[in-house]
Amino acid sequence: MFKALVLEEKDGKVAASIKTLEESALPAGDVTVAVEHSTLNYKDGLVLGGLGRLVRNYPHVPGIDFAGTVEKSDNAHWKAGDKVVLTGWRVGETHWGGYAEKARVKGDWLIGLPKGISTKQAMAIGTAGFTSMLAVLALEAHDVTPDKGDVLVTGAAGGVGSVATAILAKLGYRVVASTGRQDTHDYLRELGAAEIIDRATIEKPSGKPLDAERFAGCVDAVGGTTLAAILPQIKYRGAVASCGLAGGTKLETTVIPFLLRGVNLLGIDSVMCPVPLRQKAWLRLASDLPLGKLDKMIETAALADLPGLGGQILAGKVRGRVVVDTTR
Repeated sequence: MFKALVLEEKDGKVAASIKTLEESALPAGDVTVAVEHSTLNYKDGLVLGGLGRLVRNYPHVPGIDFAGTVEKSDNAHWKAGDKVVLTGWRVGETHWGGYAEKARVKGDWLIGLPKGISTKQAMAIGTAGFTSMLAVLALEAHDVTPDKGDVLVTGAAGGVGSVATAILAKLGYRVVASTGRQDTHDYLRELGAAEIIDRATIEKPSGKPLDAERFAGCVDAVGGTTLAAILPQIKYRGAVASCGLAGGTKLETTVIPFLLRGVNLLGIDSVMCPVPLRQKAWLRLASDLPLGKLDKMIETAALADLPGLGGQILAGKVRGRVVVDTTR
């Protein structure tokens, strides 16, 4: 028997409740994990609200990532007692996820937890932090180095932005953090932001195909008009790592920044990301994310808190990272 947050659909509406389930209810997979911690991401908020048609089959256990200990394994790569983390692979969408005390998944979806990172810290990082690291790796691959100039982080007080700010600052970049929340300025400075700007100054496109060259690179967790306004401000051969859509999915821009400045727009996918890149990202998180700063990002929650928190993250009211203790 195990406890889980279960979503059920009735008359087109999704409702959540805590239930006790038999282990036989778990979906197919070759590894069973005793989940210790999960987390709350923007996509989790959509799933909890029954939005975006991300989940097609109910009842459903949400939670797009989790960390814990292998309990049973029919996979040669894993044995009982191994510490593992899972992000992506549409777990929490098409496959039952981490908002439960147990999860059964394909062993090929799991990554061994790097030494020095606890399951709680792994979920303080979570999909959001993992995505941030992928974005940083992409900028590095396109020669956006600290000596090239300022790097902008949009949605800086959110999960992706918080971790990106902390990583980039530790790596020696001068981070400009964009946020619309005045109460987060001290928080962002503690994470390493050298400058904080109001998101309104970014969200209003000038209408010009090119603006003054301002940023060497950007980790953009917002999208929409924000991304459109950023592209004309990127320096010659700079890059924007696009990894979010909180500001909308539509992008109205011109090709001029790409043609005249060689600007790179880099799409960041954390869901189907290849295993070798996942392993590299988690090792880099262990070395390049100042774990001591994670405590400043964390809010701890129980399974029963998640329906309410789901609405808050969609409204942009969650600061940093929400770590879910599945045993509470």
